Amino acid sequence: MRNLKIACLQLELKKSNNFDLVESKMLDTSKENNDIGLFVLSELCIGGAGAENKTFYLENYLHKFSALARTVNAWIIPGTFYEEVDGEIFNTAPIINPSGELVHKCRKMFPWLPYEKNVSLSNDACLFDIPNVGKLGVHICYDLWFPETSRMLALSGAEIIINPTLTPTKDREIETVMVRATAAQQQLFYVDINSCGEQGCGHSVVCDPNGEVIHKSTESEDVFTVDLDLDLTKAARENGIFGLGQPIKSFRDHEGFKNMYKAKDEDYLKSLGSMTENQLKEKNDEQ
Repeated sequence: MRNLKIACLQLELKKSNNFDLVESKMLDTSKENNDIGLFVLSELCIGGAGAENKTFYLENYLHKFSALARTVNAWIIPGTFYEEVDGEIFNTAPIINPSGELVHKCRKMFPWLPYEKNVSLSNDACLFDIPNVGKLGVHICYDLWFPETSRMLALSGAEIIINPTLTPTKDREIETVMVRATAAQQQLFYVDINSCGEQGCGHSVVCDPNGEVIHKSTESEDVFTVDLDLDLTKAARENGIFGLGQPIKSFRDHEGFKNMYKAKDEDYLKSLGSMTENQLKEKNDEQ
């Protein structure tokens, strides 16, 4: 089994300046669960929205979360931060390993336009490997609304998508529906963590590769863990959802669509096997 225990922190946040609270909650969660592999926080959880305030830029907090990763001995995706690169501002999620090393940066591909002002879009899909576990992809909030982005991650071998989110608006319920649909369409785990309090409206949600809801929060603070078995992703993609539809392989084999995405892991896609009926379908038929 390839298991990953994820600590998901839907925190009741102030509009800004939340590092002390986040640090305290992470340390408490680590003490209560000594086998956490990854911590996930919500988008812009430390500094809140607004790209003009450089006080809360990534460069001012990266060393703090690197130290925290070493303390809790786990991977961390500490929400997102604004950062300025070559005169452009990006909304960026750092991926930090248990040694405190910055392994990757995910830059939001689709800023929430026209409301997320002065933030540049990114063209880079973010994938990283956790040794002996598997490959993860990262979305940031509004990226969820564009199925092309999740398809790109899935075709590149992502077995989980992590999505730090900041949604305070009435369309949050629509997003939770999208999470479930994306998990099923791409046959992967989807972990979507929002904030509450003065920032977001909560309702974080985690779904499995069959589109089933594993956990759904209310609008209140919710610190919870999910233990994900990535072999379930592999089984769903090889045998189909509930032993039925096999959308990843169908897309892989479609002569018209498969060439739409140049960035994909051909070896991984071949490893899923041919498109065949299986015993799981026969069992479903019997039921």
